[in-house]
Amino acid sequence: MKRFLCLLIFTMLLAALPSASLSAAADGDRYAYVPDGDVWFYAGETESSRVFLLPKTYYVKLLSEGEMYSRVEYLVDEAPYQKVTGYCRTEDIIPVDYTPARPYLKKQITLSYSLPSGSDSLGGSFSSVDKTFVYYGLRYDGAKLYYYVLSDGTFDYVSADSEAVFDLNTDYSEYLVSVEASTQNVPTAAPEQNGSNAALIVVICIACAAAVAVAVFVVRGKKTAPPDDQGEE
Repeated sequence: MKRFLCLLIFTMLLAALPSASLSAAADGDRYAYVPDGDVWFYAGETESSRVFLLPKTYYVKLLSEGEMYSRVEYLVDEAPYQKVTGYCRTEDIIPVDYTPARPYLKKQITLSYSLPSGSDSLGGSFSSVDKTFVYYGLRYDGAKLYYYVLSDGTFDYVSADSEAVFDLNTDYSEYLVSVEASTQNVPTAAPEQNGSNAALIVVICIACAAAVAVAVFVVRGKKTAPPDDQGEE
């Protein structure tokens, strides 16, 4: 009887306690946000290995995080694009816990080059040539602007007259709006509710303890009936 009562009370306690909801983070690629146009993509973990400035509002794939530099990957191996692996300063990028809809800027640019020609040269139909490149980013050398590009499997710099124009990525701003909205939807009475839950648990525990005490008292207070005295005759 005692064991049955204890088991029953223990079961009641488990049922009264709030259940914890466990959610495992989904395995997959991790990304980091490029907040502005001053984030460098490095070939190594040194300031002297700067390659190009990443397009702002886009992302890099985060391979590993370090104290000073994080190893990252940019773009994908989908022709005509080709991914590059390098580093970013850890403090310059913002790791995110979601997968962006379009993490990379997929942009191609076409540049026109004029060919030198003399006044006495023959022809002239091909005085300029157009060349299309995959755009990765830019950098300045003094006042001179360069694009870092890919063409026919070769990475290099090409001179440019102005910075590339592209649509900004809105994934991060939309994420912040959704976070703010979810925060505003949290009921203001939540702390009081938590306090009420805690008080309710305490009351249940006290009641269960009292029930145990009563049960023990009843079991101990029940005396065994004396044997029938039939042998006296």
